[in-house]
Amino acid sequence: MVTAIIFSAHLLFTLIVFTKKWQNESVSAAWLNMGLIAILFSVGWTITGMISPLLMDPKGFGLYFDRDTFSLTLLSIGEFFFYNFYYKDIFSEKERKIIEAGKEKQ
Repeated sequence: MVTAIIFSAHLLFTLIVFTKKWQNESVSAAWLNMGLIAILFSVGWTITGMISPLLMDPKGFGLYFDRDTFSLTLLSIGEFFFYNFYYKDIFSEKERKIIEAGKEKQ
């Protein structure tokens, strides 16, 4: 269950970034960013998968939080900080104010 939530959050984030890049730049930039997210996800999951056996046993903390879920959680925490830095222009305060100003005019 936790794994499904993490995968869904990654899918939602990927779609948001794809849409924002497509609207603000171009379709090719959107596809490149989608590829970047996919590569970082797969490589990051592999690396955290190598780290997680050092930190917990295969059973994990129960039925819904095993070692694989733990490695996905570690990956999500790392990605959160990286993507906050890398995509700060997408979710910046300035852009939020522009969007809110546009809604007020309508």
